[in-house]
Amino acid sequence: MNWIKKLAIATTLTVTILGFNVHTADANTTSHAVKNGETFWKISNQYGVPIAAIQKVNNRNNFILFAGERIKIPSIPTSYERDLLARLVYAEAKGESYAGKVAVATVVLNRVDSSLFPNSVHGVITEVSSGGHYAFSPVANGTIKQAADAASKRAVLEALQFRGQGSGSLYFYNPKTAQSAWIKTRPITIKIGNHVFAR
Repeated sequence: MNWIKKLAIATTLTVTILGFNVHTADANTTSHAVKNGETFWKISNQYGVPIAAIQKVNNRNNFILFAGERIKIPSIPTSYERDLLARLVYAEAKGESYAGKVAVATVVLNRVDSSLFPNSVHGVITEVSSGGHYAFSPVANGTIKQAADAASKRAVLEALQFRGQGSGSLYFYNPKTAQSAWIKTRPITIKIGNHVFAR
């Protein structure tokens, strides 16, 4: 067993042990028929999707697979979507810590994997509410058009690597500037810098 495999298993076990909150996903997925002898590790390598992300969309908290069963594999964002997400992170988390940038990217990925939101990074970022408001202010004010910096791009890659882990945050806001009373009623998952993350 090489060190990468050990790291993947240890990370997933930590998520299970700590009881991180997950959402059953209805995302844009690929169906995979499990073959005899296949493991989450093998399937993760085949599709380039983290083990925890595969477990999350299948509502699994163990490593048990049965030959013949069909499981869902979450979609991988395109290079365009990765760039779009990095630009959103740059616009939303400029001046925040690296952890804060990863957390912002993770919110978008959690929304992609949730049945409550569109099932693509582009769909989540450009979503417009029934009241005509954009989900993210950088889309409304145009700052999302600015090129992302290196830290924001790295944050997106890290969020993708650990997709499916974390506390299930679906929202974030700055309590000093947030005008929505509703967002402040959401259960808080973590506070990082100037942002409050919630589900």
